[in-house]
Amino acid sequence: SVFQDDLDLLLDSPSSLTVASSARGSIKEKPGFNAGEDAAALRKAMEGIGTTEKTLIDILTGRSNAQRQLICKAYQDVTGRTLVDDLEGDTHGDFEDILVALVTPPAQFDCDEYIRATKGAGTTDRTLIEIFASRSNKQIKALSDAYLAKTGNSLIDSLKSEVSGDYGKALIALAEFKSSEVHVVFGQVLYEAGEKKWGTDESKFIDILSHRSIPQLRQMLVEYKSLSGKTLQESIESEMSGKLEDLLVAVVKCVKSVPAYLAERLNKGMKGMGTNESTLTRILVSRSEIDLLDVKAEYKKMYGCSLYSAVEAETSGDYGQTLLKICGEKD
Repeated sequence: SVFQDDLDLLLDSPSSLTVASSARGSIKEKPGFNAGEDAAALRKAMEGIGTTEKTLIDILTGRSNAQRQLICKAYQDVTGRTLVDDLEGDTHGDFEDILVALVTPPAQFDCDEYIRATKGAGTTDRTLIEIFASRSNKQIKALSDAYLAKTGNSLIDSLKSEVSGDYGKALIALAEFKSSEVHVVFGQVLYEAGEKKWGTDESKFIDILSHRSIPQLRQMLVEYKSLSGKTLQESIESEMSGKLEDLLVAVVKCVKSVPAYLAERLNKGMKGMGTNESTLTRILVSRSEIDLLDVKAEYKKMYGCSLYSAVEAETSGDYGQTLLKICGEKD
């Protein structure tokens, strides 16, 4: 079957969970960068009557995050105010949110998104699932450190008060970023725990998924299919329900391809009634220096239209312009 061929190819393809390169990002460092000049231009764009939004967009989407941090420092040195405060004072709504996201260090942005997802009544599980399934161990460690620095509490303790049941156990296992290798024949173990007598041994299943050594997990997907005749995702979907199913399916999708999983999240965020702007902002900003080019390629493959044109059709104004600049070339 086509899927089996896909699985065989999978074993040799790179993974966004392990590749630590920005080669597949849409945003690159600006050559000849000058933080002082940029800070002055931003200041000028916000002072006086009316804000020059185009300047804000061009500068902030045309620099890497590391360069934006230097701009923030130069801005504060000259004005005595933080760039974030001034952006919040001069812009509003989704446009304000995306500019602030761009000038926030990546681990801090993940931390802010985590806090936003767990604030108020009811936890936004879709956001938690997306973050913990798609981030590498290194990113989760950085998020965890940022959370501790910001709140004085541990991320794991916070999660324990937010989530429960097998879903909670699985999410916490992912958040503990264990990267130790697990030497077992994955497919066999999962088959024993799964198809044969599902429901008795979710913990074994969760343990394997949360250790996420990508080569081993991919090998497991291939073995599972040849052992049980169906894909692991199909098994999870037929045997589980609710948030645990959502989380484990997301993990399996990310083991196969983080960009494909995120392309699907973006598509869902733009479908139906109203656009989910916070999802678009989070994914485009957080992947802009990691694998957004791959997300774009997967989007086109999966939906037959470019991510650029989908974003263009679903968003407008300065916010839409900012998203399109992050997207990069019209493809």
